[in-house]
Amino acid sequence: MSNYLSEQEKRALQSKVFHAAAKLFLEKGYSRSTTRQIAKCAGVNVSAMNRHFGSKENILCGLVRFVLSGQMQTARKIIGEKTDDMLLFYAVETALQLYMAESGESIRELYLAAYSQPHSSAMIYEAVSEVLLPKVFAEYIPGKQKEDFYRLEIASGGVIRGYIAVPCSPGFTIEQKTAQFLEASLRIYHVPEDKIQEAIGFVKQFDLQTIARNTIVSMLHSLEDPAAGVFAKQQIIQENDTPKEETV
Repeated sequence: MSNYLSEQEKRALQSKVFHAAAKLFLEKGYSRSTTRQIAKCAGVNVSAMNRHFGSKENILCGLVRFVLSGQMQTARKIIGEKTDDMLLFYAVETALQLYMAESGESIRELYLAAYSQPHSSAMIYEAVSEVLLPKVFAEYIPGKQKEDFYRLEIASGGVIRGYIAVPCSPGFTIEQKTAQFLEASLRIYHVPEDKIQEAIGFVKQFDLQTIARNTIVSMLHSLEDPAAGVFAKQQIIQENDTPKEETV
């Protein structure tokens, strides 16, 4: 494959690689999957893949964008016409993330990798703080700028990563985890206690365990056909986005 790819070739390469990476990350885990294995599974030239993506973490970033988009779309769908309160939307979307991470150890590891790797975690903080947080929390902490929300999201992201990392048990159920996460994270944004309790109560009305399972199945189904161009609208990841891959 030429060093210079057409847009169509870039989209085809991305789609094949994301499809293969998702399959391997869920089967083997992020840390045990290598770029060579991804390229082999995708049926693409490893050098061409590395030139385009630059690193395994860049591939992870593309999948994270896809998952975040899926979470938000699902949250919007299940809330429907129940409310236009963005705080309650945020509560449902983040609770759904906890339920999805709890659905399997490979998915838990994928979330932990996303929140742990420097480039992918920064991408999450940037995307959430720029688009979502001002809509949700501006009324509770007026006068904050984008960089302020970014710094607060670092704290909030650390909280959700901590809760994802600890598996549920009979003494620490997913319902308890969700409620305690919402209490901790919403206090970061100075949300009043009565509103926090409203958010926790609102989340409880949904069968998030089933919704999380169906969301994962839907996402995996979207990745089954790499020729379908699932990621055609994803931002093209440039070669200099992150340091080159160290695992081969």
